[in-house]
Amino acid sequence: MNNNRSHNKCIVALLMSVCLSFTGCGSAAYVDGASSSSGSEDGGLPFALGSDGQKSGDDAGAQSTPASGEAAAEAEPVPSGPGTRDNTPVVRVPTQPGTVVFGNDLVSVDASNSSDGYISVEYFGSSPKVKMQLTCPNTTTYTYNLTIGGGVEVFPLTVDSGTYSIGIFENVAGTEYSTCFRTDFDVTITDEYGPYLYPNQYVNFTADNDCVAKAEELAYPANTDLDVVTYVYNYMVQNVTYDTELANTVESGYLPDPDRTLHSCTGICLDYACLTASMLRSQGIPTHLEVGYASTAYHAWISVYLKETGWVNGIIEFNGTSWELMDPTFAASASAAELQEFIGDGSNYDTKYIY
Repeated sequence: MNNNRSHNKCIVALLMSVCLSFTGCGSAAYVDGASSSSGSEDGGLPFALGSDGQKSGDDAGAQSTPASGEAAAEAEPVPSGPGTRDNTPVVRVPTQPGTVVFGNDLVSVDASNSSDGYISVEYFGSSPKVKMQLTCPNTTTYTYNLTIGGGVEVFPLTVDSGTYSIGIFENVAGTEYSTCFRTDFDVTITDEYGPYLYPNQYVNFTADNDCVAKAEELAYPANTDLDVVTYVYNYMVQNVTYDTELANTVESGYLPDPDRTLHSCTGICLDYACLTASMLRSQGIPTHLEVGYASTAYHAWISVYLKETGWVNGIIEFNGTSWELMDPTFAASASAAELQEFIGDGSNYDTKYIY
Protein backbone atom coordinates (compact mmCIF):
# COMPACT_ATOMS: atom_id res chain seq x y z
CA MET A 1 0.00 0.00 0.00
CA ASN A 2 1.39 3.38 -0.99
CA ASN A 3 0.57 6.91 0.06
CA ASN A 4 -2.02 7.19 -2.70
CA ARG A 5 -4.02 4.53 -0.93
CA SER A 6 -5.76 7.25 1.05
CA HIS A 7 -7.48 8.32 -2.16
CA ASN A 8 -9.11 4.92 -2.50
CA LYS A 9 -12.19 3.76 -0.71
CA CYS A 10 -11.03 2.02 2.45
CA ILE A 11 -12.37 1.47 5.87
CA VAL A 12 -9.99 2.97 8.39
CA ALA A 13 -11.34 3.03 11.92
CA LEU A 14 -12.24 -0.30 13.32
CA LEU A 15 -14.47 -1.80 15.49
CA MET A 16 -16.43 -4.91 14.84
CA SER A 17 -18.92 -2.89 16.82
CA VAL A 18 -21.69 -5.06 18.19
CA CYS A 19 -24.97 -3.88 19.71
CA LEU A 20 -25.30 -5.38 23.16
CA SER A 21 -27.62 -5.15 26.08
CA PHE A 22 -26.42 -3.37 29.22
CA THR A 23 -24.91 -6.57 30.56
CA GLY A 24 -23.24 -7.59 27.34
CA CYS A 25 -20.63 -4.89 27.29
CA GLY A 26 -18.68 -5.18 30.53
CA SER A 27 -18.60 -3.43 33.85
CA ALA A 28 -18.11 0.25 33.03
CA ALA A 29 -21.02 2.38 34.15
CA TYR A 30 -22.34 5.78 34.97
CA VAL A 31 -22.93 6.36 38.68
CA ASP A 32 -25.13 9.14 39.95
CA GLY A 33 -22.87 9.77 42.92
CA ALA A 34 -22.33 8.62 46.47
CA SER A 35 -22.50 11.39 49.00
CA SER A 36 -23.15 9.19 52.01
CA SER A 37 -20.66 6.96 53.75
CA SER A 38 -22.66 3.89 52.87
CA GLY A 39 -25.50 3.06 50.55
CA SER A 40 -27.27 0.58 48.36
CA GLU A 41 -28.01 0.45 44.66
CA ASP A 42 -31.34 2.11 45.42
CA GLY A 43 -29.66 4.89 47.37
CA GLY A 44 -26.15 6.23 47.67
CA LEU A 45 -24.49 3.92 45.14
CA PRO A 46 -26.89 3.15 42.29
CA PHE A 47 -24.41 1.25 40.10
CA ALA A 48 -26.29 1.32 36.84
CA LEU A 49 -24.17 -1.26 35.01
CA GLY A 50 -21.85 -3.97 36.22
CA SER A 51 -23.54 -3.91 39.61
CA ASP A 52 -23.51 -6.94 41.85
CA GLY A 53 -26.45 -9.20 41.33
CA GLN A 54 -27.11 -7.96 37.84
CA LYS A 55 -28.15 -10.75 35.51
CA SER A 56 -26.79 -10.98 32.03
CA GLY A 57 -29.21 -11.04 29.13
CA ASP A 58 -29.53 -11.45 25.41
CA ASP A 59 -28.18 -8.92 22.97
CA ALA A 60 -30.47 -5.95 22.53
CA GLY A 61 -30.99 -5.88 18.80
CA ALA A 62 -27.64 -7.44 17.94
CA GLN A 63 -27.48 -9.02 14.55
CA SER A 64 -25.87 -12.39 14.11
CA THR A 65 -22.40 -11.83 12.76
CA PRO A 66 -21.20 -14.14 10.00
CA ALA A 67 -17.70 -15.51 9.82
CA SER A 68 -15.37 -12.55 9.94
CA GLY A 69 -14.01 -13.22 6.50
CA GLU A 70 -17.47 -12.41 5.12
CA ALA A 71 -17.31 -8.97 6.74
CA ALA A 72 -14.08 -8.02 5.00
CA ALA A 73 -15.60 -7.29 1.64
CA GLU A 74 -13.15 -6.25 -1.04
CA ALA A 75 -10.20 -6.28 1.37
CA GLU A 76 -7.10 -5.58 -0.67
CA PRO A 77 -4.04 -7.82 -0.40
CA VAL A 78 -1.30 -6.58 1.88
CA PRO A 79 2.01 -5.76 0.17
CA SER A 80 4.79 -8.18 1.02
CA GLY A 81 7.65 -5.70 1.20
CA PRO A 82 8.56 -3.24 3.97
CA GLY A 83 6.85 0.13 4.10
CA THR A 84 8.48 3.48 4.70
CA ARG A 85 6.88 3.85 8.14
CA ASP A 86 8.85 2.59 11.16
CA ASN A 87 6.81 -0.28 12.64
CA THR A 88 8.90 -0.67 15.83
CA PRO A 89 6.48 -0.96 18.78
CA VAL A 90 6.31 2.04 21.07
CA VAL A 91 4.76 0.75 24.28
CA ARG A 92 4.40 3.29 27.05
CA VAL A 93 4.88 1.83 30.53
CA PRO A 94 2.88 3.37 33.41
CA THR A 95 4.97 4.09 36.49
CA GLN A 96 4.28 4.92 40.12
CA PRO A 97 7.05 7.27 41.28
CA GLY A 98 5.21 8.15 44.47
CA THR A 99 5.67 11.92 44.27
CA VAL A 100 1.91 12.63 44.51
CA VAL A 101 0.07 9.97 46.51
CA PHE A 102 -3.32 9.92 48.24
CA GLY A 103 -4.86 7.20 50.33
CA ASN A 104 -4.89 5.41 53.67
CA ASP A 105 -4.13 1.96 55.06
CA LEU A 106 -6.58 0.40 52.61
CA VAL A 107 -5.84 2.11 49.31
CA SER A 108 -3.10 4.00 47.50
CA VAL A 109 -3.78 6.43 44.66
CA ASP A 110 -0.63 7.52 42.83
CA ALA A 111 -1.34 10.65 40.80
CA SER A 112 2.31 11.44 40.09
CA ASN A 113 1.75 10.99 36.35
CA SER A 114 -1.62 12.67 36.06
CA SER A 115 -0.08 15.13 33.58
CA ASP A 116 0.34 12.14 31.24
CA GLY A 117 -3.34 11.31 31.60
CA TYR A 118 -3.49 8.44 34.06
CA ILE A 119 -3.50 7.48 37.74
CA SER A 120 -2.49 4.24 39.44
CA VAL A 121 -4.58 2.61 42.18
CA GLU A 122 -3.88 -0.30 44.51
CA TYR A 123 -6.24 -1.76 47.12
CA PHE A 124 -4.76 -3.44 50.22
CA GLY A 125 -7.91 -4.33 52.15
CA SER A 126 -9.75 -7.62 52.56
CA SER A 127 -13.17 -6.89 51.08
CA PRO A 128 -13.93 -9.34 48.25
CA LYS A 129 -15.71 -6.67 46.19
CA VAL A 130 -14.46 -3.12 45.77
CA LYS A 131 -15.67 -0.40 43.41
CA MET A 132 -14.04 2.84 42.40
CA GLN A 133 -15.76 6.01 41.22
CA LEU A 134 -13.81 8.54 39.18
CA THR A 135 -15.72 11.76 38.59
CA CYS A 136 -14.31 13.98 35.85
CA PRO A 137 -14.28 17.79 35.58
CA ASN A 138 -17.37 17.62 33.33
CA THR A 139 -19.19 15.68 36.14
CA THR A 140 -19.26 12.41 34.20
CA THR A 141 -18.62 9.57 36.64
CA TYR A 142 -16.90 6.32 35.71
CA THR A 143 -17.30 3.21 37.87
CA TYR A 144 -14.70 0.47 37.93
CA ASN A 145 -14.42 -2.84 39.75
CA LEU A 146 -11.01 -3.06 41.37
CA THR A 147 -9.25 -6.39 40.95
CA ILE A 148 -8.72 -7.78 44.44
CA GLY A 149 -5.12 -8.86 44.90
CA GLY A 150 -4.38 -7.62 41.41
CA GLY A 151 -1.70 -5.16 42.44
CA VAL A 152 -1.48 -1.75 40.79
CA GLU A 153 -4.15 -0.92 38.21
CA VAL A 154 -4.06 2.02 35.81
CA PHE A 155 -7.02 4.25 34.99
CA PRO A 156 -7.18 6.99 32.33
CA LEU A 157 -8.05 10.64 32.87
CA THR A 158 -10.05 11.27 29.72
CA VAL A 159 -11.70 14.65 30.23
CA ASP A 160 -8.64 16.88 30.09
CA SER A 161 -7.45 19.15 32.91
CA GLY A 162 -9.49 20.12 35.95
CA THR A 163 -10.59 18.76 39.29
CA TYR A 164 -11.21 15.02 39.50
CA SER A 165 -12.85 13.20 42.41
CA ILE A 166 -12.08 9.63 43.39
CA GLY A 167 -13.96 7.35 45.76
CA ILE A 168 -13.21 3.78 46.79
CA PHE A 169 -16.08 1.69 48.16
CA GLU A 170 -15.99 -1.69 49.92
CA ASN A 171 -18.86 -4.15 49.74
CA VAL A 172 -20.53 -4.48 53.14
CA ALA A 173 -23.36 -6.91 52.43
CA GLY A 174 -25.48 -7.72 49.44
CA THR A 175 -25.46 -4.63 47.25
CA GLU A 176 -24.45 -2.20 50.00
CA TYR A 177 -21.08 -0.45 49.97
CA SER A 178 -19.29 1.78 52.48
CA THR A 179 -16.82 4.52 51.70
CA CYS A 180 -13.23 3.39 52.08
CA PHE A 181 -11.57 6.54 50.76
CA ARG A 182 -12.51 9.71 48.95
CA THR A 183 -10.63 12.79 47.77
CA ASP A 184 -10.50 15.50 45.12
CA PHE A 185 -7.34 16.31 43.18
CA ASP A 186 -6.39 18.81 40.51
CA VAL A 187 -4.99 17.65 37.18
CA THR A 188 -3.12 19.56 34.48
CA ILE A 189 -2.67 17.27 31.50
CA THR A 190 0.31 18.22 29.37
CA ASP A 191 0.26 15.15 27.11
CA GLU A 192 -3.16 15.29 25.45
CA TYR A 193 -2.63 11.92 23.76
CA GLY A 194 -1.29 10.17 26.86
CA PRO A 195 -4.62 8.70 28.00
CA TYR A 196 -5.00 7.09 24.58
CA LEU A 197 -1.48 5.68 24.26
CA TYR A 198 -0.85 4.23 27.72
CA PRO A 199 -2.39 0.89 28.69
CA ASN A 200 -5.09 0.88 31.38
CA GLN A 201 -7.53 -1.53 33.01
CA TYR A 202 -9.67 -1.78 29.86
CA VAL A 203 -6.85 -1.61 27.30
CA ASN A 204 -4.33 -3.71 29.18
CA PHE A 205 -1.17 -4.67 27.28
CA THR A 206 2.60 -4.72 27.73
CA ALA A 207 5.56 -4.89 25.37
CA ASP A 208 5.61 -8.68 25.86
CA ASN A 209 2.05 -9.23 24.66
CA ASP A 210 1.52 -11.22 21.49
CA CYS A 211 -0.89 -8.56 20.24
CA VAL A 212 2.00 -6.08 20.18
CA ALA A 213 4.04 -8.46 18.04
CA LYS A 214 1.02 -8.98 15.76
CA ALA A 215 0.64 -5.21 15.35
CA GLU A 216 4.32 -4.93 14.44
CA GLU A 217 3.81 -7.64 11.83
CA LEU A 218 0.68 -6.03 10.41
CA ALA A 219 2.38 -2.62 10.25
CA TYR A 220 5.45 -3.95 8.43
CA PRO A 221 4.32 -2.94 4.90
CA ALA A 222 2.71 0.35 6.01
CA ASN A 223 3.76 3.75 4.75
CA THR A 224 1.41 5.76 6.96
CA ASP A 225 -0.64 5.50 10.14
CA LEU A 226 -3.69 5.24 7.89
CA ASP A 227 -2.16 2.11 6.38
CA VAL A 228 -1.66 0.63 9.84
CA VAL A 229 -5.27 1.24 10.84
CA THR A 230 -6.44 -0.30 7.57
CA TYR A 231 -4.29 -3.42 7.97
CA VAL A 232 -5.40 -3.89 11.58
CA TYR A 233 -9.03 -3.43 10.54
CA ASN A 234 -8.75 -5.98 7.75
CA TYR A 235 -7.04 -8.46 10.07
CA MET A 236 -9.80 -8.14 12.64
CA VAL A 237 -12.72 -8.57 10.25
CA GLN A 238 -11.04 -11.52 8.53
CA ASN A 239 -9.95 -13.38 11.66
CA VAL A 240 -12.11 -12.54 14.69
CA THR A 241 -15.73 -13.63 15.07
CA TYR A 242 -18.39 -12.40 17.45
CA ASP A 243 -19.04 -14.62 20.48
CA THR A 244 -22.82 -14.66 20.90
CA GLU A 245 -22.70 -17.19 23.73
CA LEU A 246 -20.32 -15.03 25.76
CA ALA A 247 -22.47 -11.96 25.14
CA ASN A 248 -25.48 -13.81 26.52
CA THR A 249 -23.67 -15.08 29.62
CA VAL A 250 -21.06 -12.43 30.44
CA GLU A 251 -21.00 -11.51 34.13
CA SER A 252 -20.44 -8.28 35.99
CA GLY A 253 -16.78 -7.29 36.21
CA TYR A 254 -15.80 -8.77 32.85
CA LEU A 255 -12.56 -7.29 31.54
CA PRO A 256 -11.16 -7.83 28.04
CA ASP A 257 -7.75 -9.40 27.46
CA PRO A 258 -6.19 -8.57 24.06
CA ASP A 259 -4.06 -11.71 23.84
CA ARG A 260 -7.00 -13.91 24.79
CA THR A 261 -8.99 -12.45 21.92
CA LEU A 262 -6.02 -12.70 19.57
CA HIS A 263 -5.55 -16.41 20.26
CA SER A 264 -9.21 -17.43 20.51
CA CYS A 265 -10.20 -15.33 17.47
CA THR A 266 -13.53 -14.58 19.13
CA GLY A 267 -15.02 -12.10 21.55
CA ILE A 268 -17.68 -9.52 22.37
CA CYS A 269 -17.58 -5.82 21.61
CA LEU A 270 -15.18 -4.94 24.43
CA ASP A 271 -12.82 -7.67 23.24
CA TYR A 272 -12.78 -6.30 19.70
CA ALA A 273 -12.20 -2.78 20.98
CA CYS A 274 -9.51 -3.80 23.45
CA LEU A 275 -7.49 -5.84 20.97
CA THR A 276 -7.72 -3.18 18.28
CA ALA A 277 -6.86 -0.33 20.64
CA SER A 278 -3.95 -2.30 22.08
CA MET A 279 -2.47 -2.96 18.65
CA LEU A 280 -2.88 0.62 17.46
CA ARG A 281 -1.58 2.17 20.68
CA SER A 282 1.46 -0.08 20.54
CA GLN A 283 2.15 1.43 17.13
CA GLY A 284 2.01 4.94 18.57
CA ILE A 285 -1.46 5.73 17.19
CA PRO A 286 -3.67 7.41 19.82
CA THR A 287 -6.86 5.38 20.12
CA HIS A 288 -10.09 5.78 22.08
CA LEU A 289 -11.96 2.75 23.34
CA GLU A 290 -15.47 4.20 23.40
CA VAL A 291 -18.58 2.83 25.08
CA GLY A 292 -22.05 4.21 24.57
CA TYR A 293 -25.22 3.66 22.61
CA ALA A 294 -26.04 2.77 19.04
CA SER A 295 -29.64 3.84 18.94
CA THR A 296 -31.01 2.23 22.13
CA ALA A 297 -28.49 -0.62 22.42
CA TYR A 298 -25.22 -0.62 24.33
CA HIS A 299 -22.23 -0.54 22.04
CA ALA A 300 -18.43 -0.38 21.96
CA TRP A 301 -16.15 0.95 19.22
CA ILE A 302 -12.93 2.89 18.70
CA SER A 303 -11.78 6.22 17.35
CA VAL A 304 -8.26 6.98 16.19
CA TYR A 305 -6.08 10.05 15.81
CA LEU A 306 -4.38 10.55 12.45
CA LYS A 307 -1.87 13.34 11.97
CA GLU A 308 -3.37 14.25 8.61
CA THR A 309 -6.98 14.51 9.78
CA GLY A 310 -7.05 14.71 13.58
CA TRP A 311 -9.47 12.53 15.50
CA VAL A 312 -11.52 10.21 13.33
CA ASN A 313 -14.47 9.71 15.63
CA GLY A 314 -16.58 6.61 15.60
CA ILE A 315 -16.66 3.93 12.98
CA ILE A 316 -15.48 5.49 9.76
CA GLU A 317 -15.30 4.91 6.05
CA PHE A 318 -13.23 7.16 3.77
CA ASN A 319 -14.97 7.32 0.39
CA GLY A 320 -12.26 9.26 -1.41
CA THR A 321 -13.47 12.73 -0.52
CA SER A 322 -14.93 12.62 2.99
CA TRP A 323 -15.22 10.57 6.19
CA GLU A 324 -18.49 8.73 6.75
CA LEU A 325 -19.73 6.77 9.75
CA MET A 326 -19.85 3.04 9.22
CA ASP A 327 -20.47 0.01 11.40
CA PRO A 328 -18.73 -3.11 10.02
CA THR A 329 -20.96 -5.49 11.96
CA PHE A 330 -24.13 -4.08 10.50
CA ALA A 331 -22.36 -3.88 7.13
CA ALA A 332 -21.71 -7.60 7.28
CA SER A 333 -25.35 -8.50 7.81
CA ALA A 334 -27.45 -5.70 6.35
CA SER A 335 -28.04 -4.17 2.97
CA ALA A 336 -26.45 -0.83 2.13
CA ALA A 337 -29.83 0.87 2.40
CA GLU A 338 -30.53 -0.60 5.82
CA LEU A 339 -27.06 0.35 6.98
CA GLN A 340 -27.42 3.95 5.81
CA GLU A 341 -30.81 4.25 7.47
CA PHE A 342 -29.40 3.06 10.78
CA ILE A 343 -26.26 5.20 10.66
CA GLY A 344 -27.96 8.32 9.33
CA ASP A 345 -25.93 11.41 10.13
CA GLY A 346 -24.09 9.69 12.98
CA SER A 347 -26.51 10.77 15.69
CA ASN A 348 -27.38 7.13 16.37
CA TYR A 349 -23.96 6.79 18.01
CA ASP A 350 -23.78 8.36 21.46
CA THR A 351 -20.45 8.09 23.30
CA LYS A 352 -20.77 7.93 27.09
CA TYR A 353 -17.36 6.75 28.24
CA ILE A 354 -13.84 6.74 26.82
CA TYR A 355 -11.07 4.42 28.05
